Amino acid sequence: MNAYDTFDSPFGPVSALVDSEGRLMVLTSSARPFDRGLHLPDKVAHVRKELQEYFAGDRKAFTLELAPEGTEFQHRVWAELVKIPFGQTTTYGYLAEKLGLKHGARAVGRANATNPIWIVVPCHRVIGASGELTGYAGGISMKQKLLALESNQSGLFE
Repeated sequence: MNAYDTFDSPFGPVSALVDSEGRLMVLTSSARPFDRGLHLPDKVAHVRKELQEYFAGDRKAFTLELAPEGTEFQHRVWAELVKIPFGQTTTYGYLAEKLGLKHGARAVGRANATNPIWIVVPCHRVIGASGELTGYAGGISMKQKLLALESNQSGLFE
């Protein structure tokens, strides 16, 4: 049985859904119940703990097991996203080239946009070829805050 919980973060409420084995399926930046799971905070405590450590600046890599739903291509893109080191960025074009798609930056961007596990699968670390912060499901401001958190900029949540 899937389980979910909602908890506070520096960005506001976060809701997490895990499968029966405790693997993270969905992470949202909202306080919402999931209709495909039971509200069982204890089953989601490991997700909350790792995210709280990340927000506090004490965690640079997640150890959570993941089970996002998506296409084979989306899974290939998301697998590349988790390889982007903490505090670093890459471009959509570079990711496309790594996947063997010379002109696939837009396809990578679409897969990035459908990532159901923001932060843990760090789609915020992908930027435009010009270095510009491009679209992010949580908004450009959220992307800026996550990148600032990872670069240890002070005054992040003031």
